[in-house]
Amino acid sequence: MIEFVKHTLKNGLRVLIHPDNSTPIVTINTVFDVGAKDENENRTGFAHLFEHLMFGGSIHIPEFDGPLQNVGGQNNAFTSNDITNYYLTLPKQNIETGLWLESDRMLSLAFTTESLEVQRSVVIEEFKQRYLNQPYGDVWLLLRPLAYSTHPYKWATIGKEVSHIEDAKMEEVKAFFYKHYTPQNAILSIAGDVKPDEIIELVEKWYGTIPAGNKYNRNLPKEPKQTEARFLEVKRNVPQNALYKAWHMCNRLHADYYAFDLLSDILSRGNSSRLYQELVKEKELFTEIGAYQMGSMENGLFIVSGKVKEGITMDKANEAIEKCLESLSHELVEEQELTKVKNKVESTDTFGHINGLNKAMRIGYFELLGNADLANEEMKKYEQVSAEDLRRITTESIIPSNCSTLYYLAEKKN
Repeated sequence: MIEFVKHTLKNGLRVLIHPDNSTPIVTINTVFDVGAKDENENRTGFAHLFEHLMFGGSIHIPEFDGPLQNVGGQNNAFTSNDITNYYLTLPKQNIETGLWLESDRMLSLAFTTESLEVQRSVVIEEFKQRYLNQPYGDVWLLLRPLAYSTHPYKWATIGKEVSHIEDAKMEEVKAFFYKHYTPQNAILSIAGDVKPDEIIELVEKWYGTIPAGNKYNRNLPKEPKQTEARFLEVKRNVPQNALYKAWHMCNRLHADYYAFDLLSDILSRGNSSRLYQELVKEKELFTEIGAYQMGSMENGLFIVSGKVKEGITMDKANEAIEKCLESLSHELVEEQELTKVKNKVESTDTFGHINGLNKAMRIGYFELLGNADLANEEMKKYEQVSAEDLRRITTESIIPSNCSTLYYLAEKKN
């Protein structure tokens, strides 16, 4: 149970405070309701670019890391297709330094040409190193547009192509910031040995005068129902063939999300899981294989991917995956198997409640979804999933007409 106090500033900033006297370290987490899905299709990668720009100096503070490190703090950030999240941890006696730093970059970045060019270069280099020049690095640059035809989930967080960041103008960067990185588009969650009244006073002091920004209504195009199987085959300089399969599934708030999550665990969580036992250990078709769901806020993807063993044809490997999944639509998962994966989820959830950073992120994320209290209700929803639910979602969604398949082949050397 994560207990918290909620307070909303006049400028719309939502503040969640979780008192936890078990640690002298305080977490300050800021989640912005902006991700790659909010970008212009001809200017992708902006949300990820801002993950870097937010450390390049704000309106009154030329450098972010130095003042934080001087008071024993550390920080990081991540971007997804749905959100941008910044977090820092520091000793509780220095919490005001953290609020000073975070509030100043919410007020405004410095927007210097030097900072833009430095971070632009960093992002471009990351794009090339991690996505273009790394084995299997471009998988999501291929699989997303294969699975999505319309919705902006069809491009990866890094962006569609390098040129979008190379050609980004300062005016475009500023417009993106002032549209999305505003108090009313953010949630601040603080966890640690703090007193809520004192934190509210400090937050009002540092954030209260920041302009709320203009409210906008997100209007994303809806992805049409997939009715035919999709297929793509590519050849790359990689050590072995790989196979990726993606099925459309529900959004993060749908009741079936928990069934899909447990289904992925039944298929691939641990060496006793079905895909490992059947396709790696018994039939020796794959050297490794996994299943997972993307956890997307809007309708997401359920993925099965694996490295195909040398000498095994891609069609044979693909057919084996489909047969393994098809069996779940005919036979109910035994109660013992379902209980085992539920227990693993509960164990992970329990350990997650030990870490202050995890708790701050968790309540912030669920507040963004609509209600921070949902963070305390998830286990009930996992417990309610039945074997029949697993069979139903498999029958309805894990079917060929809803599937996009990528054959990622290793180039043969002469």
